[in-house]
Amino acid sequence: MLESKNEKRSRTRLALSVPVKVRSHENEHAAVTRDLSMNGIFLYTDQKVLKGSKIEIVLILPAELGFGDKQWACCQASVVRVEDDGGRKFGVAATIDRLDVLPEIPS
Repeated sequence: MLESKNEKRSRTRLALSVPVKVRSHENEHAAVTRDLSMNGIFLYTDQKVLKGSKIEIVLILPAELGFGDKQWACCQASVVRVEDDGGRKFGVAATIDRLDVLPEIPS
């Protein structure tokens, strides 16, 4: 199977819609993923995020990534591309620099 010459991903991304919290600088806002892998993420947000910026993403990892059910994670990521939908919604592609699975909090 031939891969596109433009394909830069080192791992296959899973097409999953997962709610996330994104923090950049002093700003925190909600977003939703379009797809994700252990190395990268693409999400939609209504807040502008600048290409090249560092962001923190908190989410529940889907079981498809191999961490089991309902594992919370905090990711440090670098924004590599931003798609602007006329200022209403932004698509953000980022590489995951660090992923920390958070301990379960007993209820």
